[in-house]
Amino acid sequence: MKVVIIGATGFVGKAIVKEASKRGHSITAVARDTSKVDTLAGVKAVAADVYNTQELTNVLKGNDAVISAFNPGWKNPEIYSDFLKGSDAIQSATKASSVKRLLVIGGAGSLFIDGKQLVDSPEFPGEWKAGATAARDYLTSLQKEKQLDWTFLSPAIELVPGSRTGEFRLGLENPVFDPEGKSKISVEDLAVAVINEIENPQHIQKRFTLGY
Repeated sequence: MKVVIIGATGFVGKAIVKEASKRGHSITAVARDTSKVDTLAGVKAVAADVYNTQELTNVLKGNDAVISAFNPGWKNPEIYSDFLKGSDAIQSATKASSVKRLLVIGGAGSLFIDGKQLVDSPEFPGEWKAGATAARDYLTSLQKEKQLDWTFLSPAIELVPGSRTGEFRLGLENPVFDPEGKSKISVEDLAVAVINEIENPQHIQKRFTLGY
C-alpha cells in the first residue's frame, strides 16, 4: 500500500514508519525536518507544512491511506489551538486529495472510566491536560465526519518505549487493563496495531484503544 505518515519523526511516528517499512509498504514520511526521518526500505521523506492545506493536499494525492501522528509539541504553549488547527488541516487535505482512509493517533485522555473521560478527572496530570483536551475535542469533531473512512486510535494510558511483541488486546471506549490493573502498551506494539488497522480495517468511523 502507499501510505503517508504525518509526524514521521516523533516518538509515535518513527515507530509507525519502522513498522510500515518492515511490512513492505511504500511510505511518504512527512516531517518538518526531513533529515530526522529514518532511512528505511520504501520510505521517502517529504517536508510539508501541516497547517498549509493546499501543500499537504498535493503530498497526499495518489496514496491509499493517511496516518496522522501529528503533535505540535508537548511544550508548545499553544498546543491546544495548534493541535486542532493542524488536525483540521490534515482532515481537510485528506478529503481534498481524494484519499478515503485516515487514521489519527490521539490520546488516552478521551477514554472513559465510570462514564467520565480521563482528561476531566482531578488526577489527570496538568502538564498533559491541554494536549489531551485538544485530542478529545478533535475526536468529538471527527465523529461528525461522514465522507472519510476515519479511525481514531487512543493509546493505553501508559505509552512507553519497549519491544514489539504483537500481542495485545483491543478495546473501544474504555482503557484496556492488564491483570495487574495497568493500562500499558509499548510504542512498538502501538505501531503494530496501527498497521494492522490499515491493512485490515476493523474500526471504520470508530475510535479504538489497546493494551496488554
